[in-house]
Amino acid sequence: MAGRRRLLRIVLTLVVTGLCTAYLLWKLDLSETGRILRDAHLGYFLLALALVLVTVWPMAWRWQLLLRAKRIDEGIGWLTRAYFVSYAAGQVLPTSLGGDAVRIYETARRHTGRTGLIAGSILLERAIGGVATLLLAAFGFLLAFGHYDVGAYLWIEALFVAGTAVLAVLLFSRRARSLLRLVAPLLSRIGLARPVRSLYEGIHAYRENITVLLVVLGVTILIQAVRILSIWLSGEAVGIELSPRPYYVMGPLLFLVMLVPFTINGLAVRESFFVSFLGGLSVDSESAFAAGFLFFIVTLVLAVPGALILGWEGLRGAGGRPHVRHG
Repeated sequence: MAGRRRLLRIVLTLVVTGLCTAYLLWKLDLSETGRILRDAHLGYFLLALALVLVTVWPMAWRWQLLLRAKRIDEGIGWLTRAYFVSYAAGQVLPTSLGGDAVRIYETARRHTGRTGLIAGSILLERAIGGVATLLLAAFGFLLAFGHYDVGAYLWIEALFVAGTAVLAVLLFSRRARSLLRLVAPLLSRIGLARPVRSLYEGIHAYRENITVLLVVLGVTILIQAVRILSIWLSGEAVGIELSPRPYYVMGPLLFLVMLVPFTINGLAVRESFFVSFLGGLSVDSESAFAAGFLFFIVTLVLAVPGALILGWEGLRGAGGRPHVRHG
C-alpha cells in the first residue's frame, strides 16, 4: 500500500510539473526572458527579500502562542530556527507541507508524548493561514474592483471559502464528531485511525482558546499582507508597472496554489500561475515569468539560514541527539 502511494505521488508530481513546464515553454520567448532577468533591478529584489525575512520572527511567535495555549513551552529562538530549517526542507520536499512535517518531527522529539498537540498546532496554524488568505483575497478584490479584470479567479476563491467553512465545522463542532466516526472504519483499514484521531483531538482542543486563535489570525493577516508586497516588489524589479492592488488578489491565490502537494517547491506551478494571472492584466509572459522566478529566488534565499543551521548542527553532532523537553 505504501509503495503504491509513493508511486502515485511520483507520477502525479511528474504529470503536474510536466504540464506546467509545457505551458511555460509554449508561452515564453526564452531569450527575451533571459534579458529581462539580467536587467532586473537589484534594489527592488533585495527589498522583497528583506520583507520576507522579517516576517519569520512573528511567524514563530504566533506558533509559540498556540503551543503555550496547550502548556507546551518552547523558546522563540528555537521556534525561529525550526522555521528556517523547515524552509530548507521545503526545497526538496513536496511544497510547504513538507516543511510542516519536519517541524512536527523535530518539535515532537523535544516534547515526548505531545505529538498530537504539536501536529495540531502546526496544522491549525496552516488552517488559520488559509482563513487569513481568503480574507486578504476578499480585501484585494475590493481594491481591484473596477480597476482590473480578475473575475475569473473569484470562482477559485469561492471554492476555497466553502471548503474552509466545512473544515472549520468538522474540526471544532462537537456535533460533527458523530459524522467523523463514520470514516473511522476506513481509516482503521488503511492504518491511519490512531494518527488521524490524535491529530483531530489536538486541533479540536483549541475550541477553548478562541482569544489565542483570534490573535494568531490577526498576526497572520499582517504577515501575509507584508509578504504580498514582496511579490509586488518582484514584479517591480522586472519592470511590471502595476500597483499593489491586483497583487492582493494574486498573492492569496498564489499562497493557496503553492500548497498543491505534488510538486517539489512549487516548481513550474508558481511560474505558470504568474504567467496566467498577470497575463490577464496585459503583462507579457516573459515579464510575468521573470517576476515569478525572482520570487522563487526570494524563497530559495530564505532557505539558506536553515541549510547553514543544519550543516553546523551536523558538524557538532547535534542533529542526532534530541533535546528532550517535557511540556
